[in-house]
Amino acid sequence: MPLTKTLFHLLIFVLSTLCLEVYAQPAHVEVKTNEQGHFRMYVDGQPFYVKGAGGTAHWEEVVAAGGNAVRTWSTDNAKEYLDKAQALGLKVMMGMWMQHERHGFDYDNEAKVKAQLESFRRVVLEIKDHPALLLWGVGNEVDLFYKNTKVWKAVEDVAKMIHELDPHHPTCTVTAGLDPEEVKLIKRDAPSIDIYGINTYGDLAGVRKNLKSYGWTGPYLITEWGPNGHWEVAKTSWNVPLEQTSEEKRQSYESRYKDEILGDPQQCMGSFVFLWGQKQETTSTWYGVFSIDGRKSPAVDVLHEQWSGTKPSNLAPVLKSLRLQDQSSTPYAMVFAGDKGEAFLDWMDPENDNCQVIWRWVPESQDIKAGGDAEAAPLAVTGVWKSRKHFMASFRAPMTAGAYRIFVEVWDSHNHYAYANLPVLVRERPSDMKPAHWLDIKQYSDDNWKND
Repeated sequence: MPLTKTLFHLLIFVLSTLCLEVYAQPAHVEVKTNEQGHFRMYVDGQPFYVKGAGGTAHWEEVVAAGGNAVRTWSTDNAKEYLDKAQALGLKVMMGMWMQHERHGFDYDNEAKVKAQLESFRRVVLEIKDHPALLLWGVGNEVDLFYKNTKVWKAVEDVAKMIHELDPHHPTCTVTAGLDPEEVKLIKRDAPSIDIYGINTYGDLAGVRKNLKSYGWTGPYLITEWGPNGHWEVAKTSWNVPLEQTSEEKRQSYESRYKDEILGDPQQCMGSFVFLWGQKQETTSTWYGVFSIDGRKSPAVDVLHEQWSGTKPSNLAPVLKSLRLQDQSSTPYAMVFAGDKGEAFLDWMDPENDNCQVIWRWVPESQDIKAGGDAEAAPLAVTGVWKSRKHFMASFRAPMTAGAYRIFVEVWDSHNHYAYANLPVLVRERPSDMKPAHWLDIKQYSDDNWKND
């Protein structure tokens, strides 16, 4: 009889409470070259190529897809996450969140820097012998919008302290992209860092191309990667970024994993895809490989095939394009307030599953941050839809001018989804234009947006 979700999580809890008694010794992790001269991590003498996911949710799905590691960004709830990872057979890159200059931290303040170091010392002593620990991530993107390079000396102090207390696990620091100046500073000021970690998206190919020429000849991990970043894509005439569809992202994940991550066997020791979960960052779908309610996107199918060597038994729908009538030649649209319009969707399901199509009209986010800082998601506009069907929807544009996006999701019956969004600029209606009239659309209100 299959386990229910509640019983499964109860089993995970029981196993996690027992695992530290069963495994009395920490895993010994070292970095060395194999017979081919390629850098690799070894866990208790066995080679360990990182097939990793960044995030603290859906770890059962990491295992199901053939992954072997997860990444956190801080030591909050560290033991809880390590216990869960151990019960699932995963290893953890444990993040140590070093404070950022852009958030107001002053690396000239010796007392605060020392206090940060001592807080990390206590954590290391507490969890260094946990068998699920793989390596330490000392800081994440501390170079983003910074000026004070003393941060690298603080990184060195933390990494050196780790090596003094923990002989079993290597250290890594993570930069925002790849820059020759950062490579130089880390080599000079943080020699106790064993592994270079790089967060990179559309410029992933630049790592393999440039890393050695920038001076880093040692091992590295791609610690975040995924679709094109919102700063790397074309924009509309009103300056909002154009997001790839889930199908375009699927192709990006596949080519980047094959060509760039696996394409550098000499120095690259694996990767952590971002984000193994969901978050609002520019849009609600840009980086997460899951929906807000836990549905798997096509990116998960790609990772399953790459990590496990086998295709999933059921694939996510394929969403090819979303366009407005008479504006199909551009990846965005412009309408006047109150205009009638029709949106057309091109999609299919590989197994012809029974699918549901979800349409939403959402204001453009006004809470755009940097570096992954938390953003508030805008609420969908109600009362705009006249009809919503599987391949088209008719609407009356909002009466309030501004920037919006039409979001569409296609759900299959196997907990998958595909998605796209179309930026739409709603312009003020000219005074000499015929007034817009509202249609009787109450029965199609977004209050019941799970249509069809």
